[in-house]
Amino acid sequence: MEEIVLRKMRASDAGWLIRAHGVLYRRQEGFDESFEPLVAGIVADFLKDHDPARERGWIAERGGRPLGSVFCVDGGQGMAKLRLFLILPQARGSGLGHRMLAGVLCYAKDRGYRGLRLWTHASHRAACALYEKHGLKIVSSQPVRSFGCKLIEQTWEITF
Repeated sequence: MEEIVLRKMRASDAGWLIRAHGVLYRRQEGFDESFEPLVAGIVADFLKDHDPARERGWIAERGGRPLGSVFCVDGGQGMAKLRLFLILPQARGSGLGHRMLAGVLCYAKDRGYRGLRLWTHASHRAACALYEKHGLKIVSSQPVRSFGCKLIEQTWEITF
């Protein structure tokens, strides 16, 4: 079996990235159609305005087929922000999530950020367990209604 490689995100990945998030979150979380435009906006903003010296998006792929994504962007106030962290079901359990998160943390430190912040939902149990293993802590948690679902919205952070 071919190795999973991480490469820089290209503009041509945008369609896959938006669609993959929409399909996966609709199937696994029951999210409605309002989620995909949010992802599209994040991708469009990144492609239009990111600072290549301090921000990066990665696509995980095997044999040229995308399996996941993760982004590190400027979150303001000296903090990096993790965005668009996605691993398709067929790549889960391979250590890819650990590898991607460790890579983002290292990238953020190397770029001089003082820490990293992310926004997620408590229902993403495997991701939350991964964040905790890497030293991130929940700094806020609240019930919300988003994307047509009742969710527990969480913000996680780590300082370097």
